[in-house]
Amino acid sequence: MVQKHYDGSSIQVLEGLQAVRKRPGMYIGSTDIRGLHHLIWEILDNAIDESLNGYGKNIYITIEKDNTIEIIDTGRGVPVDEHKSGKSAVEVIYTILHAGGKFDTDSGYKTAGGLHGVGASVVNALSEYLEVTSFKDGYEYKIRFENGGARVGQLEKVGPTNKTGTKVRFIADQSIFESLNYNYQTIKARVQESAFLLEGISFHLKDLRNDKHETFVYHEGIKSFISFLCEDHTTIGKPMIFRGSSQSIGVDVALQYTDDYSENTYSYVNLVRTKDGGTHEVGLKTAITKCINDFARKTGFLKEKDKNFEGSDVREGLTMLVSLSIPENLLEFEGQTKSKLGSPLARSAVDSLVSEKLAYYLEENREFGMTLVKKIQRAASARDAARKAREQARQGKKGKKLEFELSGKLSNAQTKNPKINELYLVEGDSAGGSAKGGRDSKFQAILPLRGKVLNVEKESLETVYKNVELNTIIHCIGAGVGLEFDINDANYDKVIIMTDADVDGSHIQLLLLTFFYRFMRPLIEEGRVYLAQPPLYKIQNKQESHYVYSDEKLQEYRETMKSYEITRYKGLGEMNASQLWETTMNPETRTLLKVTIDDAHQISRTISLLMGKDAEPRKEWIGENVDFDGIGND
Repeated sequence: MVQKHYDGSSIQVLEGLQAVRKRPGMYIGSTDIRGLHHLIWEILDNAIDESLNGYGKNIYITIEKDNTIEIIDTGRGVPVDEHKSGKSAVEVIYTILHAGGKFDTDSGYKTAGGLHGVGASVVNALSEYLEVTSFKDGYEYKIRFENGGARVGQLEKVGPTNKTGTKVRFIADQSIFESLNYNYQTIKARVQESAFLLEGISFHLKDLRNDKHETFVYHEGIKSFISFLCEDHTTIGKPMIFRGSSQSIGVDVALQYTDDYSENTYSYVNLVRTKDGGTHEVGLKTAITKCINDFARKTGFLKEKDKNFEGSDVREGLTMLVSLSIPENLLEFEGQTKSKLGSPLARSAVDSLVSEKLAYYLEENREFGMTLVKKIQRAASARDAARKAREQARQGKKGKKLEFELSGKLSNAQTKNPKINELYLVEGDSAGGSAKGGRDSKFQAILPLRGKVLNVEKESLETVYKNVELNTIIHCIGAGVGLEFDINDANYDKVIIMTDADVDGSHIQLLLLTFFYRFMRPLIEEGRVYLAQPPLYKIQNKQESHYVYSDEKLQEYRETMKSYEITRYKGLGEMNASQLWETTMNPETRTLLKVTIDDAHQISRTISLLMGKDAEPRKEWIGENVDFDGIGND
């Protein structure tokens, strides 16, 4: 082995924004579509911080035809005076990491959600160009950066103006990101969410690629938000709105019970979504459980000998919204992307406020409180039944009938290691036969599904248990279902949905994903649900053969190959065992799509729209989103 040279000259120091361009994932999470949108969130957060602190009533977001992004706020304007470094303040903010006005309590930022001076400079580092215009102190100033943050020329004093605020224009670097194709619905959801939380501030969203223009402004804030979140469900009682402050932390809470079987939590800190929760969510859930148990005992629903209701019973069908305003000196996040709050004071602030106000609300609305406790009692009974079913599955005491059904369907893996085993849910017995023959039986299990599974949208857990196919899936995975689902008990590291590449196959995927989302959501949240990607065609001649996964790629092969023959795979059953292994099941060669949750509310609304019983909204959505001209006749 040749020893490589390694001394002081081998140590590379990345100056300025080079580190961001070298490892963009460390700063924005990824370079896929999520990372691309993160650029918008960083600049938008800065605009929001101005409005959050009382400067400006309008924010404008524009997606231009070439995917240039323009964001304008009507705040005070980014500083342009000379910094002690000798550079202009605006250049420092957009080129130096951890530089910004949010560290200085005299700057007017009582609270801020921006990434502590990282956001603006990171966007600059990952852009082909970024241009900042500051409308400040009666003048317009402009500065431009190109190729990842290199300044072009000097800060220019353009001329007098009566405007105030900041305009940022940038286009992401195509050499860094997989695609520059922004998703309008994703941006709309984030903008609308911010408008709900920032009462009375107008957000103007424009997409010049398809001539869309919408304005979002809400004068009832979180009350409007909680109603919006629950509009697809039948509500129980009115929204409960609690507002106040504790230990310099502003707390806004909205609670709404519905006929849903799951709980939903939406938490924010300084208008930034904390999707991984944190201390504020812990305080909220603790207070709700304690208050309702206290009320149940006061009213005699729970006797002295009775155990308290568990938190999962109390929160069944409850949508919770908590939004905190935290001063910079009390703000602690776990991780750079601010997805989980770590501030200890946030827990006690939320707990004390909700404990006081919810207890009073239940006393003042005793009839509603009684109805609520009866609902929780039913949830507790259903939980006990589900727990018994889970214990039976885990301990192998399922009864002869179910054991017979599983033995006739499931071809299990030889090993019993849940860290490596995979479960393939396969459409039909024919494809199931090919999958069984082609799999690696050491770690791959096959469960053929007969026909389409039940559409569980709006269905109860009791109905789910009565469905043979879903009941079989529940027992195969072995981790329970609903609020009793425990991912630590799952028998498989991956659950892979493998269906035909046609309309029926897509429908089966959607039915199964609806089931997993509604009744086994942690399986998706932990990244354990995948969609297999079988080939659409095989193209071959005497010299070569290729499996083809898209019409575009097929056309490329047609243009380069001579005297070819094309096989169209309309179903998995048309492939023999070795072909299915080679193309779709072999970990070395297969392509899997991981199912992820980026916006739980948007996903929930889409599932309700596509899978619910109301056909008219679904027809309207299909008309707006499906290109029928691009759908073939076969």
